[in-house]
Amino acid sequence: MTETTWKVGPLAEAGGLTVRTLHHWDTIGLLSPSRRTAGGHREYTEDDIARLYQVLALRGLGLDLDTIAVCLESGVDPTRVLRDHRESVEAHIAALAILRERLLHIEAEVADGRAPTTSAVLDALRATGATGPGAEQALRRHLDDDQIRALGARSAALGPAAHYLMEVEWPQLYRRAEELRLSGAPPTDPRVRKLAARMDELSALFSGGDRTISTGVRAAWRADPAALSGGASVRPGQWDGLSDYLDAAREGAGR
Repeated sequence: MTETTWKVGPLAEAGGLTVRTLHHWDTIGLLSPSRRTAGGHREYTEDDIARLYQVLALRGLGLDLDTIAVCLESGVDPTRVLRDHRESVEAHIAALAILRERLLHIEAEVADGRAPTTSAVLDALRATGATGPGAEQALRRHLDDDQIRALGARSAALGPAAHYLMEVEWPQLYRRAEELRLSGAPPTDPRVRKLAARMDELSALFSGGDRTISTGVRAAWRADPAALSGGASVRPGQWDGLSDYLDAAREGAGR
């Protein structure tokens, strides 16, 4: 039985994308067609379609392309992706339902010749805005309650994306950095600096730029790398060399 394939144009249309986008994703290795015709034209297979869904679902959760690539490389649980995508859609639907009811209320007031009340307008504005365990214990040893609450609030604002950033991408960045360190790459290597810069970007997302929180998180990584990396075999102090290595990369980059 011949497997069905899709050319880039029809697939782009079906996915609500542009051909240029799919070409870009092919270039960066995020989504490459598994087949090409004798004439060199791209052909996507059923496995490619499944990967495209994962890319779109993760992007819909607010992840950038670099994070999505790390997640797919790490082999994220498809069930988790589906559940998070569904829950995100359901939350969006619920928010839209609330917005609809508040807009209907304002519409009824206007239809009766009454000016909408300030509270009704504010309710609509708020509704419009709404449309848009071991690790915690390790963090609590280095952060106070207010800092933990701040982290929680920032994490909640990120929605489902927080899980992938904290539990998938961040540990993977550390693993990549360790591979470079063990291979003999100096801290000044652009690849190491890029990893350190991305770690700092993630830190700023969760800390809101609060350096005391960032320092506490780094201290937690040093003290309990197993809890924060998801690697049960990692022992305290095991990644001290890596932490020093990344700090040296930051100093060399002037951060």
